[in-house]
Amino acid sequence: MTHLKQYPHSVIEQDGTTYALARDGRDKKLCAQGDTAGFSGETANGTLVCPLTPGNAAALRDRLAWLNPVPLGVATSFGFGDRLGAATPGHIRSVEGTGIAPIFAQQSVRENDRIGRTPQEVVDDAMWGVVQMGWRDPWGADADHVKLVSDLPAFVAAGYTFYTIDPSDHVDNEAETDSLPALRSKVEALPWARLDTNLDALRADYLAAPIELAGLTLTFSEESLLRALAKYGRAIVHTLDIAAALDQQMGGTRYDLEMSVDETETPTSIYEHYFMAHELLRRDLPVVSLAPRFVGKFQKGVDYIGDTAPFEAELVKHAAILKHFDAYKLSVHTGSDKFSIYPLVAKYAEDRVHVKTAGTSYLEALRVIADLDTSLFREILDHSRARFENDRKTYFLDCQPDKVPANADLSDADLPGLLEQFDARQLLHVTFGSNLDRYGPQIHGLIADHEEAYAKVLNTHFTRHLTPFANGAAAGSR
Repeated sequence: MTHLKQYPHSVIEQDGTTYALARDGRDKKLCAQGDTAGFSGETANGTLVCPLTPGNAAALRDRLAWLNPVPLGVATSFGFGDRLGAATPGHIRSVEGTGIAPIFAQQSVRENDRIGRTPQEVVDDAMWGVVQMGWRDPWGADADHVKLVSDLPAFVAAGYTFYTIDPSDHVDNEAETDSLPALRSKVEALPWARLDTNLDALRADYLAAPIELAGLTLTFSEESLLRALAKYGRAIVHTLDIAAALDQQMGGTRYDLEMSVDETETPTSIYEHYFMAHELLRRDLPVVSLAPRFVGKFQKGVDYIGDTAPFEAELVKHAAILKHFDAYKLSVHTGSDKFSIYPLVAKYAEDRVHVKTAGTSYLEALRVIADLDTSLFREILDHSRARFENDRKTYFLDCQPDKVPANADLSDADLPGLLEQFDARQLLHVTFGSNLDRYGPQIHGLIADHEEAYAKVLNTHFTRHLTPFANGAAAGSR
């Protein structure tokens, strides 16, 4: 089509027009021949060569329906975070053939703020990766950890299809251990008008008889009901408020909704899980995913911390509730690198699972840098050490920076191995914003120069994540 180097899987012919993504040094271009109305670029040898601007992305989405993210419903799904906007080709390699529904565009409000990306940039970067790889199956876009109504408009305008409402600021963690009189006082003060019910009605609903589930009987007591109400009542109200605003802004467009309470101090009991699911679903919210706070530690960039036996014992009960309602999937947040529990989640939740990852793709970019540019990696390591205490404030971490070897004690050959070390992974993970502020051009440039190396490590890394869930996903799709 032109002198540029085309990505072979990107060539699309539709309605008499041919499109392809091509590379010009570090830059990528959209090339179009035929009807090019609506696109902006420069013509060379009969081909319109277009920069990858938001306007050109929108024009291409208007013509090619599969480039638009869509709701994925209750299908087994996986959220791929991409802080660099360059990981989608590697993500696609790993998810192809698994039957797992991918969310390629996923960034939380907090992450966007830290690295200065917009929701539109995130979804556009994912879309260009979809074009590059020739992906034609459904994919989603997740507005992650939405806490305020004011967070919504930018995601709605960018066409996001999955909204993760995070009401954790409205979860009362002290209710976990409050006395019965204290619980009664807190419950009395709930915004009952917004809940559109009353305590007597809830007593009749939850206390009248044991609730029989598949393999599990829930017998609510006055105390367990009051504890669930005190702990999560205001979180439900906050979720309802954001969902109402979202409904209005979406104007009838279908979307998926997740409620996430994983970033709280205390685990979600099985009574609290049942209570939240029941209260959300009876209000007809389009809830396709619920992320409880599981027992044990789910920390950034490392495997599950804790004894897996108690986790499994509770997971069996959570899965029974999941199957009882048969309306949503169980969402595992901070889900990257939790290799020791993936088989358990796949076993008990079967084909009703969503796993959400964030910064592990960034760590794989650092793996490439550690192998190819040791000087840059050493600078990133030192800067991470300097910034850690400030940047860790919004995370639950066990990282001990003094256990990360000093640069002077590391040979160049040792550097990639830091990506396997617990404390180094967390140190590098949570300082992503500071490092992209300082080294962004160098990081982006090196990954652009070595995109094949990056795609390969991502494929290897995420194949390990996805394999435990692939069989359930395939069964659920039949």
